[in-house]
Amino acid sequence: MHIDIISVVPGLLEGPFSHSILKRAEEKGLATIRVHNLRDYATGKQKQVDDYAFGGGAGMVMMIEPIANCIEALQKERTYDEIIYMTPDGKTFDQPMANTLSMKQNLLILCGHYKGVDERIRERFITQEISIGDFVLSGGELAAAVVADAVIRLLPGVLNDETSALTDSFQDNLLAPPVYTRPAEWQGMEVPEVLLSGHEAKINEWRFEASVRRTRERRPDLWAKSGLGESDLKSNKK
Repeated sequence: MHIDIISVVPGLLEGPFSHSILKRAEEKGLATIRVHNLRDYATGKQKQVDDYAFGGGAGMVMMIEPIANCIEALQKERTYDEIIYMTPDGKTFDQPMANTLSMKQNLLILCGHYKGVDERIRERFITQEISIGDFVLSGGELAAAVVADAVIRLLPGVLNDETSALTDSFQDNLLAPPVYTRPAEWQGMEVPEVLLSGHEAKINEWRFEASVRRTRERRPDLWAKSGLGESDLKSNKK
């Protein structure tokens, strides 16, 4: 997989892409991420990338020419499956969306900044608009890093245990069950006995029931999407 990211402040992405799973994916040759400074595609001595909005109002708008120049230059190098714009008014990012994007080969992500981009960029180039929540950041860089991490970790071979991603929260619209590690007893608090039994079928059943119970209690919105009912809660034991 290849991901290009267009940013006004590319330095914000140095940390996330220099460590963790993203770095590991690059080292394994499973994914490449390239961050492009939008100012490199601006014209004029000042390398201006923003301007006042027509009609007045507070805040600046990302100019059309630098963005168009950058996207068109990158499109000459490869064909993109999706050109994504990170914006608060996009579709809320979730696990199914990450699963879908992980099956693509080439992604281009445009990070919003200031008051956003000239609307004509959205009309001409953007194929998908994504938000990571109902709040506003100073720019789309951190949101782009979130999307890249969520997508790349799903690629086969990125995680040491490839089944790990399949048991994460939100797969199948369920939260992950509680997890425990050693010691088995700590300050009077014990690990559920079934997890120490070595009986795989019973452990899987306990985990499923715990996942269903946790989702119903903590995320009723996901519970409603899961298609499950009270019959899937065989036990009320915590």
